[in-house]
Amino acid sequence: MPVMFRPTAARSSFVRRAGATLLALSTAAAGLGAAVPAHAEGQIRIAEQYGVVYLLLNVAREQQFVEKEGHKQGLDIKVDWVKLSGGAAVNDALLSGAVDIAGAGVGPLLTIWDRTHGRQNVKGVASLGNLPYYLVSNDPNVKTIADFTAKDRIAVPAVNVSVQSRVLQYAAAKRWGDKEYNRLDPFTQALPHPDATAAIIAGHTEITGHFGNPPFQEQELAGNPKAHIVLNSYDVLGGPSSATVLYATGKFRNDNPKTYRAFVDALADAAQYITANPQGAADIYIRTNQSKIDRALLLKVIQNPQVQFKITPQNTFGLAQFMYRVGAIRNEPKSWKDYFFDDPATANGS
Repeated sequence: MPVMFRPTAARSSFVRRAGATLLALSTAAAGLGAAVPAHAEGQIRIAEQYGVVYLLLNVAREQQFVEKEGHKQGLDIKVDWVKLSGGAAVNDALLSGAVDIAGAGVGPLLTIWDRTHGRQNVKGVASLGNLPYYLVSNDPNVKTIADFTAKDRIAVPAVNVSVQSRVLQYAAAKRWGDKEYNRLDPFTQALPHPDATAAIIAGHTEITGHFGNPPFQEQELAGNPKAHIVLNSYDVLGGPSSATVLYATGKFRNDNPKTYRAFVDALADAAQYITANPQGAADIYIRTNQSKIDRALLLKVIQNPQVQFKITPQNTFGLAQFMYRVGAIRNEPKSWKDYFFDDPATANGS
C-alpha cells in the first residue's frame, strides 16, 4: 500500500524560511507606495529555484559577474538572491515587488506575460540554456503517459503553472487532442524537486512519477533501478529548447537600464565560463547549493551533448501557441518576440 510522501523536516523548514523572506520583502515593497520607485539603479533582487538549470545564476553569483559588469557601467550593484520553489511562487514574488528578476519555466513566463499584458508588461530577459527535462517513473508498468492511472501521482514544481505541467499538457494534447490537454492534471501534485527525487528513489510512496530537471532526474535514474524515462521534453517541443528562462517587469527594465544591461552581460559571461570550464562550473554548483550530488554524475549532466548553456531563447513558440490554443493564455503571441524584451544579446531566438 503506497504511503503518503511528506517533505523532510529540513526542507519544510527551508520552505518556511523562504516564505518568511518573501513575505517580508513583499511587505516592504508594498510599504513604499505606488508613487515611489522600488529602488534606484545599482540594486537587483533575483529569484531562482532548484537544479542545474540555474547554473548560469550560480556561476554569475559566485564569480560576481553582475558586480563586475556593473563596474563597467559605473555602478556598484548590490545583488540579493532568493530561492523559491515553483513558478507560482516566483510569479507572486515578481508581481508583489519582492524580486526584480524571476527565474522559472517558459510556462510561468507565458502565464505572467499574459496576465500583465498592458500593465506591468512582464517579458523574458534571457534563457538559462537548453536542457532536456525528463518525466521519470519508478513503476515498470508505466512506459508512456497513457499508462498513468488514478492511483499515480506525478510530482511537478507547481500544478498547472510550471513548465513541466505545461509540457505534460502539451504532450497530452498531442496524444489525445487539444480537448484532452488536461487529461493528466488530476494526477499531478506540487512538490519541490529535492523531495520528489527522494520519493522516486525510495519508492513505496504515492509519488510514482516526477517531471523534474537536471540533476534530479539523473539522480533518480541512478538511484533506483526501476526508474526510467517516460517522456523527454525535447520530444514534445520539437528539439532542443529553453525550458527555463528569466523575466522582469517593463518598469524595472526601463527604470534601471544600466543594472539590466549588467545583468544580461553577466549571464553571457557565465555561459562562456561554463562552456570553457565545466569542471569549475560543477564545483560552483556543489558549493553554491551545498549539494551532496556525486560530482561525476553532475559533470555528466553539464557535459551532456543535449545541453547547451546560452542566453538566447530557443524553441519556445510552439508551447506559447499551444497555451493560447487551449485557453491557458488569452493574448495570442504572434512571435516569441512578443513575450521577450528586444535585446541584441537574444536577437536570434525562437
